[in-house]
Amino acid sequence: MVCGVDMWDTAIANYSVNFPEATTRTTLLEELCPSALRDQIGDIDVLLTSPECTNHTCARGAAPRSEESRATALETVRFAKVFEPEWVVLENVIHMRPWSRYEELKEDLRGLGYNVVECTLDASDFGVAQKRRRLFLICRKKFMPVFQAPTKRRKQTAADILDPVGTWKTTPLYAKKRSEATLARAERAISALGHDEPFLIVYYSSDGSGGWQPLDRPLRTITTVDRFALVEKFDGVHCMRMLQVPELARAMGFTQNYRFETGTRRDQVKMIGNGVCPPVMESIIEAIIAQSA
Repeated sequence: MVCGVDMWDTAIANYSVNFPEATTRTTLLEELCPSALRDQIGDIDVLLTSPECTNHTCARGAAPRSEESRATALETVRFAKVFEPEWVVLENVIHMRPWSRYEELKEDLRGLGYNVVECTLDASDFGVAQKRRRLFLICRKKFMPVFQAPTKRRKQTAADILDPVGTWKTTPLYAKKRSEATLARAERAISALGHDEPFLIVYYSSDGSGGWQPLDRPLRTITTVDRFALVEKFDGVHCMRMLQVPELARAMGFTQNYRFETGTRRDQVKMIGNGVCPPVMESIIEAIIAQSA
């Protein structure tokens, strides 16, 4: 990694913790000059881009979409034109595809000489303990890129990412200030699983699964805010706690050597939810290396 760009200073600070040799820029992409940056960092082999996604997805709810924010995806073209890397990889939510300028984006990349392959990949197929479907555009100059998602890999489950019992402080589920909605979610789970089986409460605004999930399947998609609480019994009493940063990081597929050290806990949860699952990108990069040899 030779350079990282993000307008959020906390995210850039954490990037620098993990890639101390990389150049960083904390700015809007629209305000960054690709030519000046190339003069500083030199040629690159791969341009990895994850344009703003919130205005493409249901995370905005009923709020109006910002076309200006969506258009940050076109910055991929501007930087690819200047840097001329052999490879470009763009990641975003699958809801990007209906965007009115999505086909324009792909055509602009083709206009620069890139062959474009579109993939929808689920992180759980890559050994990640999370169901997370994302769109990837894999682009290569001169040759058609080839990428085959893995087909035989053991599914990791929510149980696989939990810290040992007693690591984190818990509180009784039936505490005085516990909301009725939370208790309703928990009671639906207890009704389905029995009184002794641990489970996760899932906080989504609209949830067709009853607001909970068992531990024997991958975690639901991690977002930028706390969504998951673990409920388990201690001395015959149901207790509850939110999943913590190390657990959420494992559920994204981050290894222990990648650190989340900057900002508040809320900031770190947001950074994790904004991330790309490393095993998915690792698989793509391995394919790129194999084809570039």
